[in-house]
Amino acid sequence: MATIRVQAEDFDPAAEAAALTDGRTDVGAVVTFTGLCRDEGGVLETLELEHYPGMAEGELARIVKEAEARWPVQGVVVIHRYGKIAPGERIVMVAVSAWHRSEAFCAAEFLMDFLKTQAPFWKRQNLADGKSGGWVEGKEADDKAAEKWTR
Repeated sequence: MATIRVQAEDFDPAAEAAALTDGRTDVGAVVTFTGLCRDEGGVLETLELEHYPGMAEGELARIVKEAEARWPVQGVVVIHRYGKIAPGERIVMVAVSAWHRSEAFCAAEFLMDFLKTQAPFWKRQNLADGKSGGWVEGKEADDKAAEKWTR
């Protein structure tokens, strides 16, 4: 069971994680990750996320299928927001349920590494002084983290 949503609206991480185990007694672990917007030292007013509707959902579905093929997971939730997001607000959530914690942790980390490096989302900083901070470039550390999945 996989839930994939790209949306402007906020989400409730506890409710999303609870849905993975509702009525189930076969789940041994649920791993969740929720990414938040940082204020970048007080200079960021909002982070503006853009995506290609349809393409983003398709890519997320593809990578979820890859995670499901690599690990025996029982459920996956991937939620990614778009639009203007203020510091402290939620941007992304990945939740994975599995028989054991190892599979859940690995699948969740794999999904987040994909989201950070390859998912078709673009981020632009809107600064508190009214200026644009420009488009956010990918980070070398994120690329290095994702390399382990291609070995």
